[in-house]
Amino acid sequence: MSVPDEATPHILIVDDDTRIRELLKKYLSDNGYRTSAAADAAQAQERMGALTYDLLVLDVMMPGINGLEFTERLRKAQNSVPILLLTARAEVEQRIEGLAMGADDYLPKPFEPKELLLRIHSILRRAAPVIEVKQAVEGPLKIGPWVFNPEREELIGDTETVRLTQAETRLLKALARTPGEIVTRDDLTDGSDLAGNTRTIDVQMNRLRRKVEIDPRNPRHLMTVRGEGYVLRPGD
Repeated sequence: MSVPDEATPHILIVDDDTRIRELLKKYLSDNGYRTSAAADAAQAQERMGALTYDLLVLDVMMPGINGLEFTERLRKAQNSVPILLLTARAEVEQRIEGLAMGADDYLPKPFEPKELLLRIHSILRRAAPVIEVKQAVEGPLKIGPWVFNPEREELIGDTETVRLTQAETRLLKALARTPGEIVTRDDLTDGSDLAGNTRTIDVQMNRLRRKVEIDPRNPRHLMTVRGEGYVLRPGD
């Protein structure tokens, strides 16, 4: 087994169950990732203050600050680290709640270790189209009261700068490649495991609208084309 180098994705595992935490840490390490672990949200926050991670594998059911609350806090603090939530609860509404709070994916327990690897790979891979879109978007793009900076992955206003999550950045960059043209949901998922899951894409788009639009319920820039996809209309 090769030793991961600095270019290898670094994953932080956050779970209050010591056995699960150590098993996940060993399994992911054995499969080529750099790994660290934390027993709760407070310890995870401490770890994140010292190091930058490429992905959080975050248990939902933890004492104190649970996984959903920690996800929400990170997103409110403009921390866009990708998050994979783990939970014993598999209800659809709770999966949607996690995504609405800013998680990138959701895996119910119990799960097959190989599925965990596939989910992690998929989340990390979805960062790849971001690089392609960076090349396609030439400079900042005016979207209502904001200027979208694709290189810095930020929405810049007169008095405020909003950092986007990985999922939000991916969606906005994909739309910004061809402003004024319809982008299908399949194109937005780029063939990932989210393909066909239109509700998940809609949840992520609603989150993005809350950051971009003055009135998210009546969007002027991130428009839905019923039965087809979405279109970005830049400008004032």
